Amino acid sequence: MFTVASYGDNRVKNYDLVIKQLEALLDGEPNIVANLSNASALLNQFLERINWVGFYLRENEELVLGPFQGLPACVRIPMGKGVCGTAAARKESLVVKDVHEFPGHIACDAASQSEIVIPIMKAGETFGVLDIDSPEKDRFDEVDQLYLEKFVKTLERYL
Repeated sequence: MFTVASYGDNRVKNYDLVIKQLEALLDGEPNIVANLSNASALLNQFLERINWVGFYLRENEELVLGPFQGLPACVRIPMGKGVCGTAAARKESLVVKDVHEFPGHIACDAASQSEIVIPIMKAGETFGVLDIDSPEKDRFDEVDQLYLEKFVKTLERYL
């Protein structure tokens, strides 16, 4: 059985712990929807000061809404458009301190002020993205990027 651990003040140790929790959730479960659902729920309870966390999965030249935690969201995002589509097309993480300054930002939730998007790769191609929004400007930093990329690498092993 999975139990939620309490987190302390050390962000690096907390991220290491949440990645171990992810591995425990994914171990032995082959269903992608179940795994992405649990991953989004895990991040939602772990991360503070966020208003949306979830996944968009690639279908041809679009990203389609997958499992998430938060308010209803945009269902389809073209590759190369908005923060998610740009990160997916470039195959690189994007940290946006102020979404209103990102050219072509797609506003699914008017409360969102900053965003981090991590591409999910499978066989060298973009499988989807992890998308996290915050109602605060400049919410995400290099530590978040590094450890969310590790989180996604862990997830990729189970796709």
